[in-house]
Amino acid sequence: MSKDLPIGFFDSGIGGLSMLAAVMKRLPYERFVYFGDSAHAPYGTKSEQEVRELTMSAVQFLTKRGIKALVVACNTATSAGIGALRDRYDFPVIGIEPALKLAHDTRKEGLILVLATPLTVASEKYHSLFEQYGEHAITLPSPGLMDFVEREEMNSPALQQYLSDLFEPYKDQSIDAVVLGCTHYLFLKDAIASCLPKYTRLLDSNDGVARQLIRKLTEQNLLSDAKDAGYVDIISTGKAEKERQLHRILKVAQSLF
Repeated sequence: MSKDLPIGFFDSGIGGLSMLAAVMKRLPYERFVYFGDSAHAPYGTKSEQEVRELTMSAVQFLTKRGIKALVVACNTATSAGIGALRDRYDFPVIGIEPALKLAHDTRKEGLILVLATPLTVASEKYHSLFEQYGEHAITLPSPGLMDFVEREEMNSPALQQYLSDLFEPYKDQSIDAVVLGCTHYLFLKDAIASCLPKYTRLLDSNDGVARQLIRKLTEQNLLSDAKDAGYVDIISTGKAEKERQLHRILKVAQSLF
């Protein structure tokens, strides 16, 4: 495995760009290739089998291009396909899960609300995570929430209404943290925060994934020796406008870190 190969990122669309931006900041000399399966988004309301097949197909495409590691920057795809990917490939495969453990371990008082797609919360992987760390948590399946990001409606009245309705049952309760259990949701951070008490923490998995990726690359001597700034290739299964959108949203994501 050559350390000069790029690191592959895969997501159903835009969301994984938030994680890519976080990793690019930590690994400025690496090359990246990002595959956004926009033609088949959203994943969160598909069957587990559908998502697994789409995930395996996308990663096969990336491996043919050549990658030295893979980040599955999608909670739903991780839930459905991470085991099969690790069985098939020898390079480091990094998945993602909602930051419920972090929320549990750092909780002071109040509820933990977990926002995630229906398929993520229905998965065995999530059930196991919740069993260990869900003592003070409530899961909020959020069908359609990621679609606001895909449509770039991050400040729309419809989004505000969606979030207002989602949090309405908990408006009189103390909310310690909200776990952003989909990479798309980081782009909605301001809108989500506006619906919550000021002390509520919004938690994501970006930092943990970046640390795990760096650890795996270091263990296998795969960190790039390059001294020049790295770059990213962006690929979309959608129309040309979708690929242009991914480039545009990556710049937005980079401004978040």
